[in-house]
Amino acid sequence: MTRILFSACLALSTSVAFAGVDIQQWVASTGARVAFVETHALPIVDIQVDFAAGSAYAPADKSGLAGLAASLLDAGTRQRDENALADRFADLGARFGAGAETDRASVTLRTLSNATERVAAIDLLAEVIQQPAYPQAVFERERARAIAGLKEAQTQPGYLVERAFGVAVYGDHPYGRATSEASLNGLTRDDVVAFHRQHYTAAAAHVSIVGDLSRAEAEAIAVRLTEGLAKGEAPAALPAPPLRERAVVRVAHPAAQSHVLIGMPGLTRDDPDYYALVAGNYVLGGGGFVSRLMKEVREKRGYAYSVYSYFEPQRVAGPFRIGLQTRGQQADDAIAVVRDTLQQFIAEGPTQEELDAAKGNIVNGFGLRLDSNAKLLGYVGVIGFYGLPADWLVQYPRAVSELTVEQVRDAFQRRVLPEHLVTVIVGGEGDTTAAASGAAPAR
Repeated sequence: MTRILFSACLALSTSVAFAGVDIQQWVASTGARVAFVETHALPIVDIQVDFAAGSAYAPADKSGLAGLAASLLDAGTRQRDENALADRFADLGARFGAGAETDRASVTLRTLSNATERVAAIDLLAEVIQQPAYPQAVFERERARAIAGLKEAQTQPGYLVERAFGVAVYGDHPYGRATSEASLNGLTRDDVVAFHRQHYTAAAAHVSIVGDLSRAEAEAIAVRLTEGLAKGEAPAALPAPPLRERAVVRVAHPAAQSHVLIGMPGLTRDDPDYYALVAGNYVLGGGGFVSRLMKEVREKRGYAYSVYSYFEPQRVAGPFRIGLQTRGQQADDAIAVVRDTLQQFIAEGPTQEELDAAKGNIVNGFGLRLDSNAKLLGYVGVIGFYGLPADWLVQYPRAVSELTVEQVRDAFQRRVLPEHLVTVIVGGEGDTTAAASGAAPAR
């Protein structure tokens, strides 16, 4: 009876929460793909233009190029310098942003929906996207700033473990490339200009629009933002990453805490095992204090303040990872507990009670991920850029609510393979050295 009631509640919350999310999709006359959600709750329009121009698309010897190309978009155009651009966005009450991640570079705009401010802000955004000047002086300034930031980051164990983890899991694959001082020093303004010309094209663009507009107005915006770009071609497919052999990588650092990451290539955005793995991971290490890893590593043994796991879906298999920090002297013991807990979960899967709790949390909390235009825009961008179904926001909670223990266990057994898990440990020497000398460990 309880299970029937639980399922009925999930179905009701799903239908009520997501019936009103209507994502309209089309291809603009420029060749850009478009997704639009019409909502008149606020006099606001949120826009995100995604390009297949993330770090994975930069040449192997030019790591850092994608980030500079995105961050320098508002450094000046053919008509205005960076100060004039900033002043104009401020005058219009509009908010601009740009950045690059692994698969994509994203440009965002929030503007008022009334015609005067909206049209002016869209024209300004089009100018930034289509006509970046990449001034030499600003390029050199920002490259120097990036190098200085990298030098600082390289002293931090948290950065070092992420960097070593990417290399250990992905090797020479584009997802494993790490920015270095040498790669940044080797970049030129011409590299940035060429990268923009090649990757910021209409064919590689996806325009997401959420807000107080009509369909006709959204269509006009999509064309305006991409009509001045080269038509280009659809981006080449990224190669699937190979699975690495099980290994342990240790990186010396004087910190008392050992920073630990364990993982392997995991999920694509359109992976058929997506829902089973995400729900199972909530039980394993994604559910905070109710997760198995937290109970075994923190509550029972006190090895770490926090321990977590998650899947990071990408165009091709993004990483599955488990992370924690622990004293150097007990790092190996903590890792052994993590491995044992993971092995048991792979073998047995969640209990029915654990899975029901995970499904309830994911489904009932899903609406909170969509309670603002900006949050909804993020999901619309993911759906459009990665080519997911237009009704994905309805499919997600429904698919999670229908999962069985057997499906979750089967997915983990096929997809999380201990013989391919890489373990990276950075630091801990400060604790082990202090123990040997009898001194208090360095912090």
